[in-house]
Amino acid sequence: MWPVVAGLAVIAVVFGSINNHFLSPENLANLALQMAATGTISLGIVMVLLLGEIDLSAGSVSGLCAVTMAVLHVRHGWDPVPAIGVALALGLAIGLLHGLMVTRIGMPSFVVTLAGLIGWQGLLLYLLGQGGTINLPFDGLLARLSDTWLPNWIGWLLAALIVGAWTAGGLISRQVRRRAGLPHHSALRLAINLATLALALGAAVMILSADRGVPLLLVIFGALVVATDLVLQHTAFGRWMYAVGGNAEAARRAGINVRRIRVIAFMAASFFAALGGMLAASRLAAVNQSSGGSDTLLMAIAAAVIGGTSLFGGRGRAYAALLGILVIQSITNGMLLLNIDSSMRYMVTGGVLAIAVAIDSLARRGNPR
Repeated sequence: MWPVVAGLAVIAVVFGSINNHFLSPENLANLALQMAATGTISLGIVMVLLLGEIDLSAGSVSGLCAVTMAVLHVRHGWDPVPAIGVALALGLAIGLLHGLMVTRIGMPSFVVTLAGLIGWQGLLLYLLGQGGTINLPFDGLLARLSDTWLPNWIGWLLAALIVGAWTAGGLISRQVRRRAGLPHHSALRLAINLATLALALGAAVMILSADRGVPLLLVIFGALVVATDLVLQHTAFGRWMYAVGGNAEAARRAGINVRRIRVIAFMAASFFAALGGMLAASRLAAVNQSSGGSDTLLMAIAAAVIGGTSLFGGRGRAYAALLGILVIQSITNGMLLLNIDSSMRYMVTGGVLAIAVAIDSLARRGNPR
């Protein structure tokens, strides 16, 4: 991930030197809000990419689930919590359907999710009906979600808790692995990683506190990233994910239920897509025919790959979604501040994606050697 971090530093220096507003607390707070929804969808893309699969329906699923939530809440008068629950359950059901079609029928995930991209978009339009747009109440729970800013002391408290938990986890893991005779990080490396994390979190809280505070959407997205990474790195299920993505046949012979792992991965992808769609609806306080459309899917996939997730499976972390979407949104935000045409923005993003895939391919080619 260090090349991605270095790329972020270069982006900050370049756009910050050209436009002073780029690194201002107000702009960085807006950047944090912009990346939460697409980053959450990208988190689901990471799950399927780890298996060497793909989900092209994530954008349509995010829009469909957001529209379902809005229809139940606004048109039928449901409370927001049950409406959100039904929308998330719909996302899980769609992922289950995709997973069964891939594992039981043997259809390629590309074809299954491409059909889903078209079909779920059609169902979204059907649910919207002639109106085309559903506005969420500005005083409701969903609309307030994206307009909630945590006080400064809560931001510092969260940063301290994260650093403390990471330190305790690192020390315990190092001690356990050392007693078992397994490779482990040196105390110096743990100290460097801890200092880097503390500086990054401290700088983020300080900058955001200078504006309106830490946005709740960013906290939700960050919590999802941390929780997903803990599952992938420190549970048997996470080890199985990497095993299946690295070599499915070897994983099967080792006793891993490969079909079940694939189904769960597609369910997770659709669940995160549904959650990301509702975060996007909260920020816009509305859903419409373009919900989950435009470049949402492309940016989610690009973020996962740019962040370091391999397209060939078996390599990547949940933090790839965070770093990748931060790169993409920083480029987009910087170009918008400079009034650069959107055509150039797409070309630059495509170039960055191509470079990331090229690095991944070269690294994979060099591994056997």
